[in-house]
Amino acid sequence: MGKTRGTSKLFTEHEIKQLELNPNVMHVTAKSITYAPEFKIAAVKAYEEGYTPMEIFRKAGFDLDVIGHKKPKHCLKRWRNTFTTHGEEGLLEERRGKGSSGRRPTGELSAEEKLKRAEARIKLLEAENEFLKKLDALEKQKMLRKP
Repeated sequence: MGKTRGTSKLFTEHEIKQLELNPNVMHVTAKSITYAPEFKIAAVKAYEEGYTPMEIFRKAGFDLDVIGHKKPKHCLKRWRNTFTTHGEEGLLEERRGKGSSGRRPTGELSAEEKLKRAEARIKLLEAENEFLKKLDALEKQKMLRKP
């Protein structure tokens, strides 16, 4: 079994090669396994038929000592949620990162942040007003000097 770092397991070169031989695996790195979409769908359907996550992964040729005994349950939970929300299409396409909201919209600023922004805007507008007043005064002087 590979080294463990915190809660995430690192796969050895031998384990990676072993996992890559499984037709239910698309890609393996030291940190993660990308499962074939067809396997995800079949696993969700098998779960609905009453098979346990561990049974499903064992039948699919996975060594639980290599992937970890909690992995089947975690994967099935994630895949079932995706299947419920997006159907088979959700499992066929790569969905990682698609639910991310990214940066918070400005509508979700705290009251303190809104106040800071308003104060900065006021300072900017005051400086702009002063500049326009000076510009106006210079233009008036220029007009008075013209013969």
